[in-house]
Amino acid sequence: MALTYREAYQVPFYESDVNQNMKLPQLLSLALQISGKHSLKLGVSDDVIFNKYNLVWIITEYDIEIDRLPKYAETIEIETEAIAYNKLFCYRDFRIFGQDGQQIMTIHSTFVLMDFDTRKVHTVVDDIVKVYECEKIKKIIRGPRYSQLDNPTETLYHVRFFDLDMNGHVNNSKYFEWLYEVMELDFLSQHVPHRIHLKYIKEIHYGTDIHSCVEMDGLTSKHEIRSEGGLHAQAIVDWKVK
Repeated sequence: MALTYREAYQVPFYESDVNQNMKLPQLLSLALQISGKHSLKLGVSDDVIFNKYNLVWIITEYDIEIDRLPKYAETIEIETEAIAYNKLFCYRDFRIFGQDGQQIMTIHSTFVLMDFDTRKVHTVVDDIVKVYECEKIKKIIRGPRYSQLDNPTETLYHVRFFDLDMNGHVNNSKYFEWLYEVMELDFLSQHVPHRIHLKYIKEIHYGTDIHSCVEMDGLTSKHEIRSEGGLHAQAIVDWKVK
């Protein structure tokens, strides 16, 4: 059984949206911070793997199941567990519990190790992941198939300094902002996400002009993040009336 790590957190005003729900980008950033504390506790912090191996963790995919989002001022608990890994991919789950103790969200995430200099994916180093006591598997866990958008609505964004993380590329949570911002305010005021699949394809760098694209199919939105350099991310979001 893999080791788990858990922390409590009270949702502040500035991380809450007009529906009094915790903003999803901030929740994802918090989850990654919790996973970083888990790694630090086990002696394999980001600094350790960078200084020893010149490697950094990169997220390639999310599968997010949402019963409900945390509410403003609610004290939630986030539990994380590195569940499995193979030659190239590491799989980590996050479980979000509401103030009543009931589980309200599950975040399935896929990580890879990237060489900081070459920006290429590196095979998983057993010495890094063995401390989590997770299972080594041969299977590759795959997300859904994404189809190309035919006639999307597009919004243009320019990548700025504060969009970047410590690795020098666009912070993962920023993509969720772009997914939301292309949607109509009336829709977002009346609906909340129920299931989100997001696949990261290629890094976005400072100064890039990107297009956030969306097509609606009933209560399902299909998304692409594009630039002149090609496709950077794809997502499928299933929505429900709040």
